Amino acid sequence: MRTDIFARLDREPEPPKIEIPRMSRTRLALFGGTSAFYLAIVVAVLASTWLVIIDWKVMLFRPYQQWPELHAFLDYFVVLGQRGPTAVMVAAWLGWRSWRQHTLRPLLVLGVSLLLLNTTVGAVKIGLGRLGPHYATQIGSPELFAGGDIFPSGHTANAVVTWGILAYLATTPKTRRYLSALSATVSLGVGLTTVYLGTHWLSDVLLGWAAGLLILLALPWCEPLIGRTEAWIFEQREQWRARRRLAPSLPVASGGPRGALVPRRPTPGSAGAAEPVRSPVAAGGMVVPAPPSGRSTTQFTQPRHHAGRAERGAVTPSGGRRPPATRATHGG
Repeated sequence: MRTDIFARLDREPEPPKIEIPRMSRTRLALFGGTSAFYLAIVVAVLASTWLVIIDWKVMLFRPYQQWPELHAFLDYFVVLGQRGPTAVMVAAWLGWRSWRQHTLRPLLVLGVSLLLLNTTVGAVKIGLGRLGPHYATQIGSPELFAGGDIFPSGHTANAVVTWGILAYLATTPKTRRYLSALSATVSLGVGLTTVYLGTHWLSDVLLGWAAGLLILLALPWCEPLIGRTEAWIFEQREQWRARRRLAPSLPVASGGPRGALVPRRPTPGSAGAAEPVRSPVAAGGMVVPAPPSGRSTTQFTQPRHHAGRAERGAVTPSGGRRPPATRATHGG
């Protein structure tokens, strides 16, 4: 039995019993509070309140000019919020977990969360149409309904959801605490980095944090659908395996194609079916018609050799050239 750390890389013999999060009262309270915060940010931007003034002050401060030495590092760090690279990295990790634990739940949870993220955040982005700081046209304006797609911050919301999934799927409380702290640090860092680079307003980042957190808090409502989907996929897999096991395997003859078996009339004194022979096409024989007696037993034999003229016997008065033993028996 392996006791080293690499033994944890082996596949578990049976699926572990994983406790699926439920929509508790605490989670409901957090969901309600985050929803209220989300709506407050949207209303504050729509009404051009003090939040829009802060957005402009931070933009005109130009943090990337105040601390230019951080620009090179933060250009790479902000990739942790891009949907493509982060989804590939997290999907690879969760795919290994799915294989090891005999379950599709980690990958299905990631797929559902990314679907919710693209749907909700994308709809608000297109609906409000806010322009980013680099494309602003009027100082003090919220720059809404101008054809932009910057509000809320997609980088920030994606960082919250993608890295927060790791904490959501953790199997022990200790691991969940560590991963929650890690995902919160990455999410905060990515959001503030977009403000530093001037690609987002501060209110964009605030709304992105709220949007991502709402998706994580709502995932327990999606668990029944995830469970049914996983059961359906496994059922389809078992049916496919059963069809493969029941599929007939056709033997391949060695030495070329084999001819079809041909019947011939039974000879007197023969009992049972004789050995099957090749098709007349393959063996060069002739087809002998079935006996008219209606017997159900079909016998097979090698095709009869035709004698030459010199080997044939004399014609008898009965008119037959064939030996009597080979003639067909008619009547009762």
